[in-house]
Amino acid sequence: MINILLALFFSGCLYIAFKIFKHFNVDTFQAIVFNYLIAFILGLILNQSNIELHQVYEQGWFANCVILGILFIVVFYVIGKTTQVNGLTVASVASKMSMIIPILFGIFYFKENVTNLIVLGIVLALFAVFFVSKNENEKINFSSFKFPILLFFGAGIIDTLINYAQHTHLTKDEVSLFSGFTFLFAFIFGCFSIVYKILKKEFHFELRNFIAGIALGVPNFFSMFYLTKALQTENMDSSIIFTILNIGVILFTTFVGIIFFKEKMSKQNYFGIALAIIALFLVTN
Repeated sequence: MINILLALFFSGCLYIAFKIFKHFNVDTFQAIVFNYLIAFILGLILNQSNIELHQVYEQGWFANCVILGILFIVVFYVIGKTTQVNGLTVASVASKMSMIIPILFGIFYFKENVTNLIVLGIVLALFAVFFVSKNENEKINFSSFKFPILLFFGAGIIDTLINYAQHTHLTKDEVSLFSGFTFLFAFIFGCFSIVYKILKKEFHFELRNFIAGIALGVPNFFSMFYLTKALQTENMDSSIIFTILNIGVILFTTFVGIIFFKEKMSKQNYFGIALAIIALFLVTN
């Protein structure tokens, strides 16, 4: 359970970091790319496996690292486009509701056993995501939903691939190396975007963006590290873990937003929190 709580905490720290970035005019894209480099370095430092660096490409999970690295950059871009075209609420709901993809994958592919109470908890969790994320004052653009759909599947596939890799290829000692090289490929593909921006004279390096990348890279690495560790927990199915993690992040970030960022909550938001608590109770019992 400790791995789930740590994954929850560090995932919540990512959302908090992005909120803080707004106050310091941080270029989010630069911070994202730099954070991948920091996360890769952490993966090397904390590596406990006997695998030499030149042997990494021989590992069964190597292809997952490459695909995940690409998806990290693509999904980040899609989040930005979804927010611009459809609004922040739609982007938030699409990314968080994507948890249903790894949950269903675990149930059907790995034949995980789920009770009626767990199914009810998962359904309530999805409704909780919608109501907690809903902003009554934001105008939602329904004209094009291609980006929310891409975001939904992209974010869901990321968690599914992590789950698949740890089930089929990873040992407990290889989690740091797997996480680190996933971030390395995200950094490499992110650099392609930076080169493109440089050629178009749209890139301006600022030290604060690199510092922000360091601040983001630490929780980002540990959120993936402890998620993978949590998925290796015996006697606990991934469908339950993903539900607990997503509900926990929602509750954690919501309460931090209220207490430290003075965010206003609507009745629908509070209703969503109530649903999240009920869902958490059903899934864990």
